[in-house]
Amino acid sequence: MIEVQNLSKHFWDKKRGEIRAVDGVSFRCQPGQIYGLLGANGAGKTTTLRMLATILEPSAGTAVVCGHDVIDHPERVRANVGFLSTATALYPRLTAREVVQYFGRLNGLSDAVLKQRVDKIFDRLDMNGFRDRRCDKLSTGMKQKTSIARTLVHDPAVMIFDEPTLGLDIMTARTITAFIRECRDLGKTVIFSTHIMSEVEKLCDVIGIIQGGKLLAEGSLEELRAKYGERDLEEIFVKVVAPHYVPPAEDH
Repeated sequence: MIEVQNLSKHFWDKKRGEIRAVDGVSFRCQPGQIYGLLGANGAGKTTTLRMLATILEPSAGTAVVCGHDVIDHPERVRANVGFLSTATALYPRLTAREVVQYFGRLNGLSDAVLKQRVDKIFDRLDMNGFRDRRCDKLSTGMKQKTSIARTLVHDPAVMIFDEPTLGLDIMTARTITAFIRECRDLGKTVIFSTHIMSEVEKLCDVIGIIQGGKLLAEGSLEELRAKYGERDLEEIFVKVVAPHYVPPAEDH
């Protein structure tokens, strides 16, 4: 389970002063549930997920993942979390198999367990055709599958996906979304960040809409439809976000 209470992250910029990238966000995600964090670019999605994965330390508030506080026990949180982002950062001279094995050993898996896990994951993600190909020779979709495999190899209870289908072809994207659904069906706690409305509609049990670092709306798709009087999720999103939307600084 993930429990977030008034989580905040502030940065200081010489020109703009204090930037509240995440500002008092609270939500819960249960096992066997996909929580969709929906927001425009610069809304605070990635910063929130990085705090949950202990990559960033919160400025204020608390977050508990699998019973462990992200500030007090970050190493215990990391042992229970798989974090996948669009920044694959794979080691170019290692093969897909070597990368996954490396991360398995980092997580303390024995050779016997690691071999079993690698074989199972490579079969599931249809990776055997490139398992011994170097990462600098892989396509974008192959790299993303390799990133998923290394994220999953230690069988974490919590999976965090940060825009996992960005830039992928439709077939690879479908494989990844099907895999995310399987994680939920296996009882994992899943947070899924995206700005692709159709993926949210298909996958998410609960949707949180974030803008300007604040969680502005939350509920199931049907609850949001009833509350905002719109059937289309894009129309709901615009109705929630438009009064608070400020283009990211780099767009100016």
